[in-house]
Amino acid sequence: MSWFESLILGLVQGLTEFLPVSSSAHLRLTAAFSGWEDPGAAFTAITQIGTEAAVLIYFRKDIGRIISAWTRSLANKEMRANHDAKMGWLVIVGSIPIGVLGVTLKDQIEGPFRDLRITATMLIVVGVIIGIADRLAARDETGGRHRTPKQRKTIESLSVKDGLIYGLCQACALIPGVSRSGATISGGLFMGYTREAAARYSFLLAIPAVLASGLFEVKDAMESDHISWGPTIFATVIAFGTGYAVIAWFMKFISTKSFMPFVWYRIALGIVIIALVATGSLSPHAAESSG
Repeated sequence: MSWFESLILGLVQGLTEFLPVSSSAHLRLTAAFSGWEDPGAAFTAITQIGTEAAVLIYFRKDIGRIISAWTRSLANKEMRANHDAKMGWLVIVGSIPIGVLGVTLKDQIEGPFRDLRITATMLIVVGVIIGIADRLAARDETGGRHRTPKQRKTIESLSVKDGLIYGLCQACALIPGVSRSGATISGGLFMGYTREAAARYSFLLAIPAVLASGLFEVKDAMESDHISWGPTIFATVIAFGTGYAVIAWFMKFISTKSFMPFVWYRIALGIVIIALVATGSLSPHAAESSG
């Protein structure tokens, strides 16, 4: 991988990680459209450490409160009723599905799941799901001629059951094209949460899963010579800076705007990929990486 490739891929990772468009799909597609080798699942996981570092800094006050309250609740029973202490447990509970499936399906994630036909299908299918969830949320928020606005749940209403459902939605993002934020936020909207609550828990829930995945891939990469460390670290730093800016913008965007522009973008991109693969203009399979 060249330094120019790492710059572009780092920007793509940072720009798409928190938007409901699938960062892993865009990394795969950027390489395919540019005629580059597939950066691979390891590159994706490691550069995601950069974007999650942006989450840690942006939500540092929330994270600090949660860790402090959760730690104190281990010895103090009265603290277990505290919302931040509960959030600590809910992030742990919600991380179980992706942890189990990530290890179980590792070979598929690094191989068959990276087929562009699967990516395109997921872009379209999940795009439609996000669109339906967005319309349901909008209907509750605005009401209508014969309906009054419906109160949606805040993050304080989060339960263990809902946390597990969020976790299952997040696990779907192991397939390129799904989108971690798209799956978890739409899952939250279907369960009746506000857009802000769904996004906030989605970002917090991603921290342990993404960091664990990235560190796991770092360990494996250090035992092999199939990764270019200089460009990969450079891309991770670029992803961090870009990702931080995107989080700040996205948290303001979701409070007043619809997800429909992302929905139409996903569907259009999926259709274009299917057409290019069907005509032989684009190979559905990853090129072999040489490091």
